[in-house]
Amino acid sequence: MDIDVKNLHPLEVKVLRHVSLGEDITAERLISELDYKVGQCNQAFSWLSAKECLEEKSRDKYVLYELTETGLDQFKNGLPVEKIFNFLKSNGPAAMPEIAAALFLEQSDVGSSFGQLTKAKAAKLNEERKAQLISDELPQDVKIARSLMEKASTAPIRENTLSAEEKKAIGALAKKRGAATSTFKLIEKEDVIYVLTEAGDKVKSDLFKANITGEEFGLLTPQMLATGSWKNGSFRPYGLNAPTSRIIPGRTNAYGDYLQWVKDKLVSLGFEEFDGPLVENEFWNGDALFMPQFHSARDIHDVYYLKDPVHCKEIEEPWLSRVAKAHEDGGDTGSRGWGYTFDHEFTRRQVMRSQGTVLSAHQLPKASIPGKYFGIARCFRYDQVDATHGADFYQTEGIVVGNDVNLKNLLGLLKMFAEEVAGAEEVKYVPGYFPFTEPSIEVHIKHPKLGWFELGGSGIFRPEVTKALGLDCPVLAWGLGIDRMALMHLGLSDIRELFTPDIESVRMRRGN
Repeated sequence: MDIDVKNLHPLEVKVLRHVSLGEDITAERLISELDYKVGQCNQAFSWLSAKECLEEKSRDKYVLYELTETGLDQFKNGLPVEKIFNFLKSNGPAAMPEIAAALFLEQSDVGSSFGQLTKAKAAKLNEERKAQLISDELPQDVKIARSLMEKASTAPIRENTLSAEEKKAIGALAKKRGAATSTFKLIEKEDVIYVLTEAGDKVKSDLFKANITGEEFGLLTPQMLATGSWKNGSFRPYGLNAPTSRIIPGRTNAYGDYLQWVKDKLVSLGFEEFDGPLVENEFWNGDALFMPQFHSARDIHDVYYLKDPVHCKEIEEPWLSRVAKAHEDGGDTGSRGWGYTFDHEFTRRQVMRSQGTVLSAHQLPKASIPGKYFGIARCFRYDQVDATHGADFYQTEGIVVGNDVNLKNLLGLLKMFAEEVAGAEEVKYVPGYFPFTEPSIEVHIKHPKLGWFELGGSGIFRPEVTKALGLDCPVLAWGLGIDRMALMHLGLSDIRELFTPDIESVRMRRGN
């Protein structure tokens, strides 16, 4: 391989001038002798290996164990299991909450540490359900852990220096990237030794002949001009044949642009945008939409529940009472309701918004007559991810309120979404069922590769929904999968491509 030494990077030049045939070349050596950083070593090795100036002599992979911040604290103040053992030894039997409070430990730490003691037959729960020691000796694995912490307090421990017993003990205390609560951090490392090749030695000779040191200036700065330091050195020549850097201008995301385009289109048609939180309660997410509390869609497999806080503080009145009445016996809606006792505790339970229609429910009490509203809502629902389904997705949601709106108006809106917004050429309407609309209609479109699929649902809100929330007039409603519309509009065949982490794919979608 012919190499023009004038085009070598200073990192490469310094390495070649510094080493000789037969010598071991390691990152540690370059850091010590050339004051390189680890990243600079890796760059120099990569470039010189590609130019066949260096070759790999050996590669040694190994594992290190290092104390984390938590581990250092435990080394100084004791492991939780040691603290509990010593506490019980000094104070006698005690309840778990008492131990946690006295030692300022989490209940989970007390439970797992006591489990470790019971497993080693060093402690038990007595008849009063209190923790009690049955041995005066710490378990052997705790003693080993203490010994390992002492070793690691001065330097990381190499795995190949540990006995089988020590490996088992440290494995229970270590995490690969060092979790905040783990004692040890597991670090995978490798030491690579390189040597200079005959070709590299020739390049080195050429560097000396050309008097290239690696200290040449690569850039003329204002400071160099001000101080005159440029006069005391030489400059690296321009590499006119060197490849230029790829310039990638910033661009907006194609799907983000599409969402904004849909918003602009609906606003231009006189719609007013609404929005709401990602976290909702069961009341607005389902109850206000006349969805019975025993409906299958409320199942844990369809809705994501919040772990903390489980319930919201309160539901707005008078809507809570009116909706509850509509569920129980229909209230003043002209319906018989669902005929069950409304659960006021269940309705406060918090969920991730599972459908965009929740935004329409929020809008009904404050809607104008006539009025047109829409929103683009991110929703979360347990589902099998495939080309047309996602576990979280976007819906375009909307309502049209008016005394003279009807089914024909709704079909016209659906046609506009399918043809103008999604870009579909073939559209069909299918009867559907939703607890909150009557009649209910699904709109389907035909994708050139995926075939027919549902775009979304729609209908006219039932009186049990509108009257309970303060409206006594027809309300057209729809909730359409805007992710699926984007498939047609952007010429894609898999919904996952809208959210791909492959940045090149995103750039290709917008053109270069």
